[in-house]
Amino acid sequence: MIRQNFGRYCATFPIFAVALTLAACGQGQQQQQAAPPPPAVTVSQPIKRNIVDQDEYVGRFVAVDSVEIRARVSGYLDKIHFTDGQMVKEGDLLFTIDKRPFQTALDQAKANLQRARADLAFAEGDLERAAALVRDKTITQQVFDQRTQVKRVAEATVAAQEAAVRQAELDLQFTDLRAPVTGRIGDRRVSVGNLVTGGTTGNTTLLATIVSTDPIRFEFTFDEASYLRYERLARTGGKSARKNDIAARGGSTLVRLKLIDEKDFTHVGRMDFVDNVIDRGTGTIRGRASFANAAGVFTPGMFARLQVPGSPPYEALLIPDTAIGSEQARKFVYVVRPDNSVAQKYVVLGQLSDGDRVIKSGLEPDDRVVVDGLMRVRPGVKVDPQVGAAPPAQAGQAKK
Repeated sequence: MIRQNFGRYCATFPIFAVALTLAACGQGQQQQQAAPPPPAVTVSQPIKRNIVDQDEYVGRFVAVDSVEIRARVSGYLDKIHFTDGQMVKEGDLLFTIDKRPFQTALDQAKANLQRARADLAFAEGDLERAAALVRDKTITQQVFDQRTQVKRVAEATVAAQEAAVRQAELDLQFTDLRAPVTGRIGDRRVSVGNLVTGGTTGNTTLLATIVSTDPIRFEFTFDEASYLRYERLARTGGKSARKNDIAARGGSTLVRLKLIDEKDFTHVGRMDFVDNVIDRGTGTIRGRASFANAAGVFTPGMFARLQVPGSPPYEALLIPDTAIGSEQARKFVYVVRPDNSVAQKYVVLGQLSDGDRVIKSGLEPDDRVVVDGLMRVRPGVKVDPQVGAAPPAQAGQAKK
């Protein structure tokens, strides 16, 4: 009985072994079929573009003209002809000082002039009569000389009274205070009815201030090393470099500016001044640019950022800023080799240009750079590269 069962078991064992082997092979095929495909990534080759490096500086706006309105004559303020903060044009009437005392002084000066002229006319007639009498020996030469002196004194008196009239007329004109420049006026510092102290001394009364707004200047400072770089660039680059150099004082360098609430440098102006002395304390030199301000957005004292060309044009490789990764202090990009494996390349970055990052070194023009899907790759992994356009630069502007 045992032999029969043992023989039956031995006869069926090969069948079970074959079945187990076939089952294992089927499982392996299912596992091989279930292996995930290589991750799909978007790749793009670097863009070649002519680039000019831009240096950025922070500065503030200053008015071309800033004038304090002070009276030239003393008197009581009679009228105010403007609204605080309004735009005024050159020649607009701003303040009026009480004219009556000055009109009285002018009338008196004119009366004194008439009297002096009458005295002169009498002296001239008296001298003519004396000239005939002295020829006839009726009067002495001394009397004739006295009458000549009286005439000359009368002429001097007339000249003095004419000057007094002109001064009185000026004082009367000075009672009307007009805008010397076109710009925006501040608030009034004195109310109607107050005594205004005028003249040329330092204790005159400040009535208001006016600042011009169009055009407007932007002042900033840059360091000595940058100044030397600009100068040497201009000397080695010839006339074209001199034309676009910040250190050139001819006012031809184009610069761009953005305000604190703007993302792009959209305002274009020109350099119009570079100082002639480097400050010993800070090691910086002052520069100035001029901008049109017809809309009145720029205000004296406002901060902004300025871009100045800092290199001659050169051909550079650019990639989307979002394709760049960081490894401590180093920057890198992922590139796809010909066998579709991923490699890591360390790069040296330049400036941003329209959302793309300039690559100074570490990248070749024919490299296929991973621009989308960076989180799905690592060095050595096989990928499925898809050639396509780079994604829009979202964080590129902030990663300056």
